[in-house]
Amino acid sequence: MIDIQLLRKDIDTVAARLAQRNFKLDVSTFNALEAERKAIQTRTEELQARRNTLSKQIGILKGKGEDASSVMADVAGIGDELKSSADQLEIIQAKLSEFMLAIPNLPHASVPTGSDETGNIEIRKVGTPRHYDFEVKDHVDLGALLGLDFDTGAK
Repeated sequence: MIDIQLLRKDIDTVAARLAQRNFKLDVSTFNALEAERKAIQTRTEELQARRNTLSKQIGILKGKGEDASSVMADVAGIGDELKSSADQLEIIQAKLSEFMLAIPNLPHASVPTGSDETGNIEIRKVGTPRHYDFEVKDHVDLGALLGLDFDTGAK
């Protein structure tokens, strides 16, 4: 899977490199998911900070012997909103993860652009292909001669 930080920082380059593989990256969908994730995550963190601040106030009020019921009610209300926000964040992160899993790997910079294998460049050749005095047989034909039963093996 492609690093999400790479998409966040340089999505245009990633889209261009994926185009070499004939894959069209839906940049607008990624940007929308990422913006929604960022907004929900920011809201969740703000709620957590507010809850922590109010919880400290409760401790201070109780230490002084004062009534902290109104602050406790606020904390309870924040808890419900925080749970809802955390659930939304989990859903959007699952969508983002699903989107990311559908993106193929980036081709190496040295890979030539082409529609199929005919665009490949032979860099080096090791050894020479073997030439036989007889007709080379398929492995299935050889197995049948040896008595292998492929139909039973497949079952």
